[in-house]
Amino acid sequence: MSTMTLERGLAEMGLDLPSEVQSRLLAFAALLAKWNKVYNLTSIRDAGQMLTHHLLDSLVVLPHLAGIERLADVGSGGGLPGIPLAIATQGREPALAISSIETVNKKATFQQQAKIELGLDDFTVLNERVENVRPAAPFDAVISRAFSELTDFVTLTAHLLRPGGRFLAMKGVYPDDEIARLPSAFRVVEVLPLTVPGLGAERHLIVLEQN
Repeated sequence: MSTMTLERGLAEMGLDLPSEVQSRLLAFAALLAKWNKVYNLTSIRDAGQMLTHHLLDSLVVLPHLAGIERLADVGSGGGLPGIPLAIATQGREPALAISSIETVNKKATFQQQAKIELGLDDFTVLNERVENVRPAAPFDAVISRAFSELTDFVTLTAHLLRPGGRFLAMKGVYPDDEIARLPSAFRVVEVLPLTVPGLGAERHLIVLEQN
């Protein structure tokens, strides 16, 4: 088990989250581990890795969500990063409403259960293919940890965004080749290196807009 604790990891990332929020984050991790035994939601089994690779790796983008009130999390699997972000921002003003779009039924079912058990009123689960989602109101930003290619991410989710909305792609190493392959209708606004305590791997947030 990793010696990293949630409290220490958050402190290293400069995030000051109340103890009750930290307790709910750990409750989510425990729920994910419980369901994972039956439904294979994530390849990660170790509790220490669950903390670093899922909780901290999701929460590292929290400082970059200022001004966003409607966020779509696409291909979120077990609810990552959407559920940790929803837990961490409950009660925030302005509120952050997160819609998680997940095609796989068992993963969407888990997310719905987590929403109920953790009381996430501003978290919505949509069990649909992203190209079929037609939101009642457009989103300020779309985020994903799971899309393997930037071009797929931006082209499949562009219809979800309001004019001037942003794509937030969570990546590992700097994706030079993927950026080079982007269609001309999209551009990179900024690339933010991210540091996840205890992870020992590169992380970047690629912020994109439609031209």
